[in-house]
Amino acid sequence: MKLVKLIANLGYGSRRDVTAMFREGRITDPDGEVLYADDKVPHADIHVDGEPLDPPPGLVIAMHKPVGYTCSTRDPSRLVYDLLPPRFRSRNPLLSTVGRLDRDTSGLLLFTDDGQLLHRIISPKASVPKVYEAELAEDLRGDEAVLFAAGTLLLDGETTPLVPAKLDVLGPRQARVAVTEGRYHQVRRMFAATGNAVIALQRSAVGGLRLDDLGLDAGEWRALSADEIARVFGTGG
Repeated sequence: MKLVKLIANLGYGSRRDVTAMFREGRITDPDGEVLYADDKVPHADIHVDGEPLDPPPGLVIAMHKPVGYTCSTRDPSRLVYDLLPPRFRSRNPLLSTVGRLDRDTSGLLLFTDDGQLLHRIISPKASVPKVYEAELAEDLRGDEAVLFAAGTLLLDGETTPLVPAKLDVLGPRQARVAVTEGRYHQVRRMFAATGNAVIALQRSAVGGLRLDDLGLDAGEWRALSADEIARVFGTGG
């Protein structure tokens, strides 16, 4: 792929914008030597304004999503994309969230521009568990683990039972829930079906990739390595 198209597809601007960046000497190699639009250089050796070029397509990002941000590209409230470089919204292929966390849920949120990988993670057939830590308004009744695991629980307004989910009790009003579906507000609605309410919710893991292992504070993000991506599917170190 020609450099102008490559850099434009990464969201740095239109092809005209990127052509102007070459003319202005803003695109260089790691030693600061100016590159030209028809040069053939490895992706890793391209810098823009002194900074390494963003990763190529196939990018996977992990974010520690804070409460108060919406997983949308258009919404009057604060967006998770506001926490990323603005050019990331203009990447081609698009950089999409892997599933969604509602505005009041924090924790591990993945982004990717790889549509096949995205589908592989979110598809119920793949059975990749999404793990949540819930703080509840009332004490647990004691039968929630059996109810969630039964495969018979119906959410309000739905006619298809939930796929079995795993619940671990962490305290009288704290629980860890692993689900393999991604229904709207699923974990909150599961507890609502037991007469309880979730007052705080955090996604702590996607598959074998744990938020605690990534070293991200709320609002921080970083690209994942191939080994970390493999952990989502239970492989890797």
